[in-house]
Amino acid sequence: MTKAHTWNFFRAGGFDQVRLDTGADLIALKDLDQKLWVALSCPTRGIEFDTRTLDLIDSDADGRVRANEVLTAIEWAAALLKNPDLLVSGTDELALTDIDDSREEGQQILRSAQHILKNMGRLEAGVICMSDMTDIAQLVAGLQFNGDGVITSAQISDEGLRATIEDISKCAGTVADLSGEAGINQEITERFFAEATAFSGWYARGESDAEILPLGEQTQAAAYAFHALRDKIDDYFTRCQLAAFDPRAAAALNRSIEDYQQISVQSLSSQSADVASFPLSGIAAGKPLSLVAGINPAWQARVAELTAQVVTPILGERGVLDAAEWALLCGKFAAFDAWQAEKPLCCAESLGMTRLRELIAGAHKAQIDALIAEDKAVEAEVKAIHAVERLLRYKRDLFVLVNNFVSFRNFYTGREKAIFQVGTLYLDGRSCELTVKVDDVGKHAVSATLSGVCLVYCDCVRGSEKMSIAAAFTAGDSDFLTVGRNGIFYDRKGRDWDATIVRIIDHPIGIRQAFWSPYKKLSKSISEQLQKIASAKASTAESGMIKAVVDNGKAVSGPVVPKPAFDVGKFAGIFAAIGLAIGAIGGILAHIVGGVLGLKLWQIPLALAGLMLAISGPAMVLAWFKLKRRNLAPILDANGWAVNARARINIPFGTSLTGVASLPSGANRSLFDPFAEKKSVWPYYVLLIALVATLAALWYFGFFGHR
Repeated sequence: MTKAHTWNFFRAGGFDQVRLDTGADLIALKDLDQKLWVALSCPTRGIEFDTRTLDLIDSDADGRVRANEVLTAIEWAAALLKNPDLLVSGTDELALTDIDDSREEGQQILRSAQHILKNMGRLEAGVICMSDMTDIAQLVAGLQFNGDGVITSAQISDEGLRATIEDISKCAGTVADLSGEAGINQEITERFFAEATAFSGWYARGESDAEILPLGEQTQAAAYAFHALRDKIDDYFTRCQLAAFDPRAAAALNRSIEDYQQISVQSLSSQSADVASFPLSGIAAGKPLSLVAGINPAWQARVAELTAQVVTPILGERGVLDAAEWALLCGKFAAFDAWQAEKPLCCAESLGMTRLRELIAGAHKAQIDALIAEDKAVEAEVKAIHAVERLLRYKRDLFVLVNNFVSFRNFYTGREKAIFQVGTLYLDGRSCELTVKVDDVGKHAVSATLSGVCLVYCDCVRGSEKMSIAAAFTAGDSDFLTVGRNGIFYDRKGRDWDATIVRIIDHPIGIRQAFWSPYKKLSKSISEQLQKIASAKASTAESGMIKAVVDNGKAVSGPVVPKPAFDVGKFAGIFAAIGLAIGAIGGILAHIVGGVLGLKLWQIPLALAGLMLAISGPAMVLAWFKLKRRNLAPILDANGWAVNARARINIPFGTSLTGVASLPSGANRSLFDPFAEKKSVWPYYVLLIALVATLAALWYFGFFGHR
């Protein structure tokens, strides 16, 4: 009975996560309940991980790596290594002796690795590295046979065979070889020779039958001349027959004078369509067709061609052609037309029958087939070359992937950045470590707002490159985080980008911010009201000055109207209301001051602290609950992840994700500021007077024991 694997878990983010430390842990992952996995899928782009490795793991090429694909990759790599602990080494080199050659696939990969090292002159080293695979495409392309079943003319030294391959490429098309050169494969070769053979057989049947080719090699050209005029000559003799049937039809079968008058206003030529529509020659009963005179100008050239290529070779010299002779000529091409209707499709017809028969009769097809077979024979070896690259990548990257997929170990331990952390944003005196790349800010924000994290979206620009990020602010406050503020973003490669805030999801950042938020809101409200009052007063004063200047500039055009006397009764209600308001405020202040002064001296600080707590307490409690519920999952889910756990970002961990500016340890600090604003002494006088008044009040109420 197989002993069950012993798992180790650690707690972080408010949930248990599996520890993956050994090759045995990776192999046993297939038995670990996937409900305990932190993530079940992740995108292949937008994260800090080798995209080539992710593409190799993504077996269905859908742009996402899923749990089962990770398990398949681990199983494949572990089966090819003698020691599965090599998968956790994280190195990109592999000793040939570590390849398990007990199976055929392992043997093939070992041979391919040896072949690569041999080509590089490093076979004696016995170690293959990822750097050896950087030019894998050139390595495969440089092989004479690369397993793709494509033969190029550049591979052929024999001039005759190379010419054949070039002819096939020209007629039947090409496919791309792994080298990038155009070549031919078995499918193209078979199609070319099948069509050439069929065409040759069809043409041979015509050559052996005199009825099919009555004029030998000239029959094709003669047939073209014949068919170019056949309909027009048929039309001519039919019209003549109608004129013989009824003499009255002769005038109508020729074109009327009105038809000639209609085209006479045009600029005529032998290419005119109107002229071509007229009969081939003048219509009369039983009239033969003259081949030399009285022919429609639009058809004269074709009649001359017909005479030279058809009439004279078959009938001899003729000046005219009657209906019986025309019928004889039509019969001569009947067998040819039937043969042409059976003509097979042939891409190589343009090469000519001589070249086609040379290709068919020669041994070039067998030689091409042998070359293609030889190329296909190394297909497994070439595929194994890619398998070597795959094994090296899995050995280097799988351990990192599972610690950012099965668990978020890298993220929560802080020893290394997680693969979804794309860099660090410096803005507003803080550095934000939790930054993720986003493709669509609006779409991402809809889901990410559920995280409860204060997120700042920035557009980052570096030269012509652009990208958008979302940065989590988890320490400090949001007072000066506004759209349009600029910062600097450093990606994982150390490159700096100009970053500009374009959107903010405002959530509580810390308890301290919540404590001061009521006072900040009150201060802001008072400031705004004072600014409104000052603005209104200034506007009133300016309007009064302008009105006075305008009024003084006007000429008096009528009697001066005296101003009405001040009506005390009219304003009595206003004065009374103001008095009541001042009295009420004074009563409240007196009650508060009296209550405070009624306390013992040591109770006063406690009372003030209680008052501040009563004001700030609700905001602090609300912020505490919200901060406890902060969740990483919605931020990643909005980027295409499938996070399978409630990955909390509690207050201590959140504080570690955002660095606040502080002076270095041991730094010397000078408090002298040569540009500091000069301080007024009046606040000190007011404070002194307030202190004296307080002491007097305390003495009066007996706090110093004089009563």
